[in-house]
Amino acid sequence: MRITLLGTGSPIPDPRRAGPSTLVRSGQVTLLADAGRGVLMRLMAAGVVPPMLSGVLVTHLHSDHITDLNDVVTTHWVMSPFRQPLRIWGPPGIRETVDGMMAMLAPDMRYRIAHHDDLNEPPLLEVTEVAPGDVFTVGTATVTVGATDHRPVEPTVAYRIDDDGRSVVLGGDGVPCDGLDALCLGADAYVQTVIRDDLVKLVPSARLQDILDYHSTVGQAGETATRAGVRHLVLTHYVPSMQPGQEDEWRAFAAASFAGNIVLGDDLTDLEI
Repeated sequence: MRITLLGTGSPIPDPRRAGPSTLVRSGQVTLLADAGRGVLMRLMAAGVVPPMLSGVLVTHLHSDHITDLNDVVTTHWVMSPFRQPLRIWGPPGIRETVDGMMAMLAPDMRYRIAHHDDLNEPPLLEVTEVAPGDVFTVGTATVTVGATDHRPVEPTVAYRIDDDGRSVVLGGDGVPCDGLDALCLGADAYVQTVIRDDLVKLVPSARLQDILDYHSTVGQAGETATRAGVRHLVLTHYVPSMQPGQEDEWRAFAAASFAGNIVLGDDLTDLEI
């Protein structure tokens, strides 16, 4: 199983980091978790063309996690050599979101269908709303849905992917909670979006201070990983943006509560488990 941090950025635009997105590859299964800005550029850099995707897992409907979902849909459609569905899973509200997105794309779809003789139907999408406790299969992989706490953003979910004796949990945004602990239990790897609360507190902006109560800190991510007994803690969605040379500083905050392997870095950072 291979985990790739496609985008490690946050809602604040960063010239070095794409928006939140993680790729999980296992055998013939290729799953994209969230679709932040620039996701397709990073996907191609990872050697994956959109028609290769087995599906998209959406953790929640904050704009920075779905900004480029429309690009994934359109490019999957126009690059596919034959008509095939793009499967999208997400919490309640994902169907409404995709319907609105398709309405926005309606003129583009008309133009392409009018111009290409071999493109005569709109994108084929299979959208499924999921809830904690749901379990489904994607090829050889089993995906389990867990509850997360990102209130007042709700519902929000995390996903655990098990395949070929390996497992990874994609935590999304949120603070530690029982649902996340249960989903992570015994997993090989746990991917979590994180903030440095010590740095955020230095910025005199009420709007920025507001993020402190619904995002996991680096230390809290380490505590969750320790409680669950995971082997690899993968940090992403750095707020504020992790600067070159700060990697050891960020790693130290996690290492204070987690003794396993800590993975962080730039976009396209990889972990094989």
